[in-house]
Amino acid sequence: MEERINRFVYDVPTKIYFGEGQIEQLAGIIGEYGSRVLLVYGGGSIKRSGIYDKVMELLRNEQIDVWELSGVEPNPRLATVCRGVEICREHGIEVVLPIGGGSTIDCAKGVAAGFYHQGSPWDLVEDSSLIQQALPIVAVLTLAATGSEMDGDAVISNPDTCDKMEMNSKLLYPRASILDPAYTYSVPSYQTACGTADIMSHVMEIYLAGKGGNEVQDRFMEGLLSTCVKYGPIACREPENYEARANLMWASSWAINGFISCGVNSCWPLHAMEHQLSAYYDVTHGHGLAVLIPVWMEYVLNDETVERFALYGTKVFGIPDTKDSYEIAGLAIQKTREVFLEMGLSLTMKDLGIATDEFYEDMAIKAADGLEDGVVPLTKEDVIRIYRKAETSS
Repeated sequence: MEERINRFVYDVPTKIYFGEGQIEQLAGIIGEYGSRVLLVYGGGSIKRSGIYDKVMELLRNEQIDVWELSGVEPNPRLATVCRGVEICREHGIEVVLPIGGGSTIDCAKGVAAGFYHQGSPWDLVEDSSLIQQALPIVAVLTLAATGSEMDGDAVISNPDTCDKMEMNSKLLYPRASILDPAYTYSVPSYQTACGTADIMSHVMEIYLAGKGGNEVQDRFMEGLLSTCVKYGPIACREPENYEARANLMWASSWAINGFISCGVNSCWPLHAMEHQLSAYYDVTHGHGLAVLIPVWMEYVLNDETVERFALYGTKVFGIPDTKDSYEIAGLAIQKTREVFLEMGLSLTMKDLGIATDEFYEDMAIKAADGLEDGVVPLTKEDVIRIYRKAETSS
């Protein structure tokens, strides 16, 4: 039967302010929604880079009051979300302003939704249908990676249960996001590489699960992947290369704002498996994905998937299509591995700081839930095998 695009509705309500100097618009944007703001951020990088002082000056000049939620973790934790909710309720916060990467924005989304929920914000993670209201979110992006600046998803970790799960709602789309590539100049090479791997994974979850029939998105996805392959290593070598930073930042948003998945079904096996690595071992999400991607590719390569993998090789890496499909696919997997290595990401479990397999079975049970619907169905045993192969694959 001919492959066809399923029915879909596409609507992204986030207004993007892209380019250098767009931070000047911030106070005016926030003023549309209120004058009492919760500023959400991670460590001290926004203070060292000067963004914090600039934002505070802009808001102060417009008589906008600011409270702060700092110390957001790389895998944002439920306790931090709860702390943010308490601040919002105590001070009558009207707008949530995350400045940072995906973790900061995800935390802000949890706070924005949790503000209106009388129980634990974790209830909203377990059942997103409970999200009926959310405070408006205005985001300032400083790391190209998760795409949270232009989607309605938020991933929250609960260390007490070793769970890392996603909440999702149209209400969690930021009302506006400021994307200034210059704000990513100070991002270390390691985080740039992890972010690039994350962007690539978002596209691969859709592209490599496809069978054709959606030419518009296929060509778009190949462009996104080619952009990452080209500019990821450049940004790692030349952190103040505006062209590289701008292309990665825009690719980050379009990799996961819903466009490439319109009418396409995928169960996202890479993220299902990596979320368990982050939940149990607190690894950096993008690095965990980089370790898993080549191993998963090799594991699911078969007669049914080989043509898709070969297409990836010819379109993204320019491998001649005169070669045998399996040879092209194998070269494409190796070139993917080489891109990660070129950006400085070592590719074994040990390199993630994982020295024990004691949690593999528990992780695999959680990860495999739903993966039976993938282009190559995966069981708990399959997931464990992939984890074990990742112990030595490099």
